[in-house]
Amino acid sequence: MSGALAGKVALVTGGIGGIGRAVCERLIREGAVVYAADLSDGAPVVGARGARLDVSDETQVQALMQRVQQAHGRLDVLVNAAGIEVEQTIEHTSLEVWNKVFAVNVTGTFLVSKHALPLLRESTGASVINFGSYDGFIADPGLAAYCASKGAVHALTRAMACDHGPEGIRVNAVCPGYIDTPMLRSFFQGHGDIASLESAVRDVHPTRRYGTPEDVANLVYWLASDEARYASGQLWILDGGLTAQVQQMKL
Repeated sequence: MSGALAGKVALVTGGIGGIGRAVCERLIREGAVVYAADLSDGAPVVGARGARLDVSDETQVQALMQRVQQAHGRLDVLVNAAGIEVEQTIEHTSLEVWNKVFAVNVTGTFLVSKHALPLLRESTGASVINFGSYDGFIADPGLAAYCASKGAVHALTRAMACDHGPEGIRVNAVCPGYIDTPMLRSFFQGHGDIASLESAVRDVHPTRRYGTPEDVANLVYWLASDEARYASGQLWILDGGLTAQVQQMKL
């Protein structure tokens, strides 16, 4: 690895999950001091500083930022990777579930970013990487609240980039497609013949493969690095070409 992030301080929400863990591991390998913040009790990320965090709880968010402030006085990289997915149409989505999805996926991104701003301003080249989804552009069936929440993250990303670019803070969103994670496995398990479904979904991709958490981490790393110093306000779709094609041609 290049060590391009040596001396940088990074915070990754959802840092214990499949994608978040891969992001933490990549940033650590590149030399960053990484805080892996998560509500999950999963295995810790080797080399990361663990932090239990409910991103929808403002008090917890403020406490974590105070911890980073006391230890480092700044934050160079913020990755808002915490997220949840609920498989329901709007007809079957309760208001409680709708609010929960938005509390984590949208309000969590808002709260963490809001309270990170004073620390990001102390960086000489801060980068915020939010997590959208290809489902914020097109929709998988039965994911109404999730699709709506990711569309909101996309709009928030652009607004943040416009507002805080003059302060030297770049803001982008990574928008993954099908990534081989426990969330994807859970999605497959609710739809009958898992092997046939996995094969069919894989084959609809021009690249004939799913993404891996490491694929996502590679893009996050680039956006966090000075190599991407002119990249801001963009929604980076990472989906193996899935959304580039005319789907009707598959019929």
